[in-house]
Amino acid sequence: MIVSNKWSIDPSHSEVSFKVKHLMITTITGYFEKFTLELETHNDNFNTAKNIEFAAEINSINTNDKQRDEHLKSADFFNANVYSHLRLRGSKYQGANSHAVLTGALTIGSITQTVKLEVSFGGIVMDSYGQTKAGFSLSGSLSRKNFGLTWDAVTEAGNIVVSDEVRINAEIQLIKQIEV
Repeated sequence: MIVSNKWSIDPSHSEVSFKVKHLMITTITGYFEKFTLELETHNDNFNTAKNIEFAAEINSINTNDKQRDEHLKSADFFNANVYSHLRLRGSKYQGANSHAVLTGALTIGSITQTVKLEVSFGGIVMDSYGQTKAGFSLSGSLSRKNFGLTWDAVTEAGNIVVSDEVRINAEIQLIKQIEV
């Protein structure tokens, strides 16, 4: 018998981060502190995942520098006054054993592009409260300029201030919600 399971994020055991080069000599890390993720599977088989919906609240961005965070929220980058969230709608989760690829439509601002993220599946366990949990590590990269995040600056010495490539990393723990 095929059972449909709904899963949602365990925010206290998950994190979503990004990394960009600054002046092309160091890497700066930022986090989204508020995000959601929901999906459905047949039984506990994530290769059957459907209705994969992720959203991160732009105003929750944190790079440990308040001035930089405000700049990222401005119209130069995410334009949080107009676009409150970035969204990923997963269309395919495909893999074998502990490695998979998640393909989906990422929307930042008014631009949607297809992205692929590498996924390492950590497994499924029952926690001490009787909740069924599933764990994943995701990674990938994208061109910020492809999403309209085109702000650029060059120092007097000719150094690029912010790289185009953004690396994405996420540690995701899901909680099984219901079986229907």
